[in-house]
Amino acid sequence: MAALAGVPLEMKEELRKELKSNRELLKILELDIDQSGDGREIKKFNEVIGFCEQVIRIIETYPQNKEIVFLDCSCGKSYLSFVLNTILSKKFAVNTYFYGVDTNKILIEKCDVIRENLGLRNMQFVTSRIIDAQPEKSVDMVIALHACDIATDEAIAKGIKLEAKYIIVVPCCENQIRNRLKCGHPLVDVTDFGLLRYRFADILTEALRSQFLTGAGYHVKLVEITSPKFTPKNLMIIARRKKGNKKYAMDRYKKLDEMFNTDFVLKNYFNERDFNRNDI
Repeated sequence: MAALAGVPLEMKEELRKELKSNRELLKILELDIDQSGDGREIKKFNEVIGFCEQVIRIIETYPQNKEIVFLDCSCGKSYLSFVLNTILSKKFAVNTYFYGVDTNKILIEKCDVIRENLGLRNMQFVTSRIIDAQPEKSVDMVIALHACDIATDEAIAKGIKLEAKYIIVVPCCENQIRNRLKCGHPLVDVTDFGLLRYRFADILTEALRSQFLTGAGYHVKLVEITSPKFTPKNLMIIARRKKGNKKYAMDRYKKLDEMFNTDFVLKNYFNERDFNRNDI
């Protein structure tokens, strides 16, 4: 994309400076990164910057003048969408549209107030479960930043169902399989120990998600969006839908799921008929 040509390798630092200089946006978002002693604001700031960096690198590959439609899942206060919208439109002149969806009506109403205050016409916020959201426009990118527990899986499932070109998620807490790892799998001698079980559950959860996406016809890679010193939950799954007709190939996912007896939640958003389709 011509508008993004020449973006420096030090993109993250450039984005950090750009956002820090936009005092109006930070104030409206109540993101006070200069507040003494509050590491939560700095943590959120760095997470958003790291996420934006990866999105911009992807958008560089898009045709010029194409409208890029985002679905922000479990959007909360929508820090990510507001920052992405501002940076992409003002710094890179990219045409975008954002849907934000969350089950918390109060947060969605707050997002609408912020949208009005910023004078943004290319955003729409909806109170809904992720899986039930019905965006009017064709979605290019499904995004989720720390959608809690199975909300990340709901976002992945929604992206697959919408046939989104990209599904980009940074998972949060992974509680769903931790207790199932206490017994009945080949690595019990490892997961006997609580801390190791906790960490292994994180790794296994992301492996299951990645294999499911791969089986659904996506090319998957994992990256870190920020330093672990800001947050240990810094892993991003980037899934790009492969071109052409593909078949579901869930053998690897099913093998991993059965090996550890996880009964992983992602499959619950699909039925057997979905897995037998010849195209995705």
